[in-house]
Parts: sequence; structure tokens; C-alpha cells
Amino acid sequence: MNLVEIAQLAAAAAEEKKAQRVAILDIRGLSVIADYFVVCHGNSQTQVQAIVEAIKEKMGKAKVTLRGVEGLREARWVLVDLGDVVVHVFHKDERDFYDLERLWGDAAQVTAQ
Repeated sequence: MNLVEIAQLAAAAAEEKKAQRVAILDIRGLSVIADYFVVCHGNSQTQVQAIVEAIKEKMGKAKVTLRGVEGLREARWVLVDLGDVVVHVFHKDERDFYDLERLWGDAAQVTAQ
């Protein structure tokens, strides 16, 4: 499975849990942190946690290595580290505040499948 497919799989898992404004950003050449960001949000702590759990489950089934998850307990801004793909699952208020799409405005958007 290539990196775009991993990002798309994470986006699909998020959408299954009704994540809002799911975006895949191609940050290759813009950052050494990762090649792709998946950004989405939930409207409650419970929904954010459900989105993250769905992503973890899908990655496990696809045998994609999950390197770590940070912020799940508070569920305000959760990072799911899939290596060169990093998933940001925000609570709506934090997403509006941090506005990653604006910060990474030079990144191309990839179509979610």
C-alpha cells in the first residue's frame, strides 16, 4: 500500500464516523515531518475518540504500522502517526483555532476516495 492509499484509507475511516471537512494535504517538499497530512474534526470528545479508534482499526486490518497516538484522552487534537502519513483529528473548536489548512496553504490537496 503506498502513502496516498494509506492517507485515503485513514480519510475513509474518519468519514465512516462522520468526521467533518476531511482533507488530505500533500506536504512533500514542504516539510520533513511527513509526506501527507490527513486533517478532520469531530463535534464532540466522544466523536473525536470514535474517529481515532476507527482509523486505528482500519490501519490494523490493512497491516499499516501505527507508530503512535497522542492526545486521545483529552480528544481536543489527536495525532495518529502512521510514519510518512500523520492524521490530525481535531475537536471542532481547536480545528478552527489552529487552521492547519491555512498554515500549510502551499500544500496540494489529494482527493479522498
